Amino acid sequence: MIRFGVIGTSWITDHFIDAGLTSDDFELAAVYSRTQENADAFAAKHNIPLTFTSLAALAASPDIDAVYIASPNVLHADQAITCMQGGKHVLVEKPAASNAREYEKMAAAAQENGVLLMEAMKSTFTPTFLAIRDQLEAIGPVRRYFASYCQYSGSFGEYASGGSPNVFDPAMSTGGLMDLGVYCLYPLIALFGEPERITAKGRLLDTGADVAGSLLLKYADMDAVVHYSKMTDSYARSEIQGENGTIVFEKISRPDFAEIRFRDGTTKTLTAPQAKNAMTYEVREFIGLLNRGSKESTVNSHAVSLATLRTMDEARRQMGVAFPADR
Repeated sequence: MIRFGVIGTSWITDHFIDAGLTSDDFELAAVYSRTQENADAFAAKHNIPLTFTSLAALAASPDIDAVYIASPNVLHADQAITCMQGGKHVLVEKPAASNAREYEKMAAAAQENGVLLMEAMKSTFTPTFLAIRDQLEAIGPVRRYFASYCQYSGSFGEYASGGSPNVFDPAMSTGGLMDLGVYCLYPLIALFGEPERITAKGRLLDTGADVAGSLLLKYADMDAVVHYSKMTDSYARSEIQGENGTIVFEKISRPDFAEIRFRDGTTKTLTAPQAKNAMTYEVREFIGLLNRGSKESTVNSHAVSLATLRTMDEARRQMGVAFPADR
């Protein structure tokens, strides 16, 4: 049984708990929040026995084995390192850190303390994504990857009405690329590695945060195009184009439909049955790794997380998006 503490009390933590409860090896042991009031309310909602308002106390607790972190991006690195120094395994929401430099420190802390660190990018563990990965050879040499995640955000509406939502505050290490673009980039890098060259253009708000952008990523024998936006909706499917056929799939953040369309006009279905809560698979991976004594996922590996952050660092540099955490 793996005893989990959770950091963060938003809707994403609710989804994580629902996913965790599908595993017989998951026990919800503790919640951390900055205020006792919020911790007590969340504990009552989910019947959690322990509450913490001190991160150091949570990290030192002998009643917790692992921690799920779903706090603002700017806090991920420091909270993860504190927990790992306390001997806790860490599953940290995407993006795992503000930048590559922070993640290098996190990975070093995981190694030094002999614990598991994994980024909670759910899509790469879903059955349909794994089917896509396993069928890449069927489409011949891959020449192009296209992914789009454009979803109008209520936060943009709030901003347009004069508000100041955290998602458009660079001090929180966030923005459109970190919130949506990462879903397009992470599977690209998981499948094909780090790009050789990046060209990025973004639309910035007066806060200094990006709300939309486009990236062209060059590889030796292929290229990739990524679009993201929090100010418009898109219904475009994503594609991996090969010389012999194209894999077409929907919902880059959790692929639930995929098929190969071959050049000869035939098709092959890749859609696989999968749980309604796509976080189920990342939780199973994390718990499975712990039960096997593994300290790193071969899918959401440190190398993939680090390469994704390096790619976003360069994209932000070109777009002119800087975080205080970059200094």
